[in-house]
Amino acid sequence: MRKLILSSEENSRAKALATLKAIQKEDFKAIFNLVRDKPVTVRLLDPPLHEFLPHSVKEIEILATELNLSVTEIKQRIESLSEVNPMLGHRGCRLAVTFPEIYRLQAQAITESVIALKQEEGITANAEIMIPLVAEVAKLADVKMQVKAAIAEVITKSGNDWHCQIGTMIEIPRACVTADEIATEADFASFGTNDLTQMTYGFSRDDAAKFIGEYLDKKLLSYGPFQTLDVRGVGSLIEVAVKKAKLVKPKIKLGVCGETGGDPKSIQFYNAIGLDYVSCSPYRVPIARISAAQAEIRAKNQDTESETMSV
Repeated sequence: MRKLILSSEENSRAKALATLKAIQKEDFKAIFNLVRDKPVTVRLLDPPLHEFLPHSVKEIEILATELNLSVTEIKQRIESLSEVNPMLGHRGCRLAVTFPEIYRLQAQAITESVIALKQEEGITANAEIMIPLVAEVAKLADVKMQVKAAIAEVITKSGNDWHCQIGTMIEIPRACVTADEIATEADFASFGTNDLTQMTYGFSRDDAAKFIGEYLDKKLLSYGPFQTLDVRGVGSLIEVAVKKAKLVKPKIKLGVCGETGGDPKSIQFYNAIGLDYVSCSPYRVPIARISAAQAEIRAKNQDTESETMSV
């Protein structure tokens, strides 16, 4: 990844792309092989590029030698990619503008792994592709077109057919209030509550731990908003988005991911507004499953009580 980002030579970039594609293809094959015909959603690259860059002097020197560049040139390239606020900067679908080859290789690696599993093992993988950090429908349409073109290229060469569901993350407030537009280009959507909470509150998730404790001690907050959903604020945005999306596409699959996806109180709210699924850290899956079942039972009991009272 470092060679792809920092290399100035086309040949070096091509080699880096080929290596990354081969690695990703094997990773995807292993994942799809494990889950068989169950749906697997692959979110395309989301982190800012600076997370992949070398920081120590030794790492920079080694990379400079491998790329046949001077240490100064590598440092200048790293400096050009540095950002004051990278989590709101050059990341997610914005990478498809400056590094379109990254999403292209990921889409092709996914497609090739699906086709290979079918040919080699007779397994029909159920892969979906999710585009992160979308703020406007035009950007989603543009990246979706790039992804579909990459998939079509593999299909044409292989002679195999494969239809892939392409959806999006909704994790920016603007995407929530324009979800009716977003839904026209999305087969499904997942609310990314970590980023959505961060952008709604104006809290940096990475830095909030330094002061959230005092907020809680002084009763300025009732709970940590990155652990339990802020229903009045962030929850209202999600509810608006759900209503808007379903007006345009009533059967669109909608879910949520992030830390709140494993929180019982948050899951009760997600069930109430009609989300289809929650996604969370592996160790929280048992809690999430039980909480989702309890929320559904509670909702059905309330419906029964309402019907009884009306009679």
